[in-house]
Amino acid sequence: MLKIVLPVLVLLAGITGAWAIIANRPVIESQAPQAEPPLVSVIRAEPQAVRLNVHSQGIVTPRTEIDWVAEVAGKVIRLDPDFVAGGFFEPGEELVSIDPRDYDQAIVAAEAHLAETRRRLAQEEAEAEQAQSEWQALGEGQPSPLTLHVPQLAEARAKLKAAEAGLAKARLQRSRCELRAPFAGRVRSRQVGLGQYVQPGEKLARLYATDVAEVRLPVATDQLAYLDLALGRSNGQGMVGSKVTFTTELGGTEQRWEGRIMRSEGTVDEATGLLHLVAEVREPYSRKYPQPLLAGLFVKAEIEGRIQDQLFVLPPGAVSAAQEAMLVDGHQRLHIRRLDVLRHEPDRVLVKSGLAEGDQVVVSGVQVPVEGMRVRLEAGDLRPETGEKVGGMMPDTGRSP
Repeated sequence: MLKIVLPVLVLLAGITGAWAIIANRPVIESQAPQAEPPLVSVIRAEPQAVRLNVHSQGIVTPRTEIDWVAEVAGKVIRLDPDFVAGGFFEPGEELVSIDPRDYDQAIVAAEAHLAETRRRLAQEEAEAEQAQSEWQALGEGQPSPLTLHVPQLAEARAKLKAAEAGLAKARLQRSRCELRAPFAGRVRSRQVGLGQYVQPGEKLARLYATDVAEVRLPVATDQLAYLDLALGRSNGQGMVGSKVTFTTELGGTEQRWEGRIMRSEGTVDEATGLLHLVAEVREPYSRKYPQPLLAGLFVKAEIEGRIQDQLFVLPPGAVSAAQEAMLVDGHQRLHIRRLDVLRHEPDRVLVKSGLAEGDQVVVSGVQVPVEGMRVRLEAGDLRPETGEKVGGMMPDTGRSP
């Protein structure tokens, strides 16, 4: 009996315990998950005075560059050691000498001819004086000019002037045997060698001056509104305009040179719609620059623009392609607002209107914005987008349009 009853009792005890556990199980209440508002980074909008610089680029060229040619024929008998490609020279420095012996002989011949014409003039003057005396003593009536040697005397005087001009020309030709530099500069290329026979008009070298370097800067016509230029007008002194800073990498470091806009070209390029401004850099080889501004160098240019007040500076990520920004109100609700953008730059956006001072503009943290959605602000993140001060205000340092 025990063998039968004991298993039954154990089974009944297990069933009773299982029922008790099921009957007394805790009730779990289901709750809908609550989404946490996104954490956003914002800046405080502050109106600023911004300098609207304009960027461009171009190739450095000398303002003065010439083909240097021979004016007389002859054999080259001397070349200056610095008369090579890249060599420097000073104004008046003798770079090339042509054999002068033929021209020395021409001077001797011209001097002899001049002496002969002087003798002939003196003889004609004496004969004219004698004819005048003889006519007063023996002649009757009015004498003819030929009798008084008037045309002979005029001919002798004209021949004297021609002989003097011939001597001056011979001396001028002789001076052209010594070819001297017309300005201070450098040799771009040389086409003559020692012992070579040259003809008048033959090209000897390509020279350029080192006093002023020029850079043609293409600028879009809509960017001209940011520059202080008197286009199409002349005051007789050139169009000295905005300051320009040129930069390029040379010798492994960034080099800078200062220049100014001096003029604009007469027409807008029909193919590109761009206007070319011409900037000048004085003394590009001066020691005030760590490196000279070499001809042919490609440089980037930053043209100083006007200062405009009441502009808002935002990072590029704060403005969408539709020119809209996300703002957070005092209740940490998100709002989407359309802006009037003045221009986009690589590292910032300049906004003309659509914002008010103190607006909290979202710069990051919202992937899919929804009007009126709740957000959370990062602690200590309300900061205005600022730049360096100009006249007590916060201007732009100038970046690419």
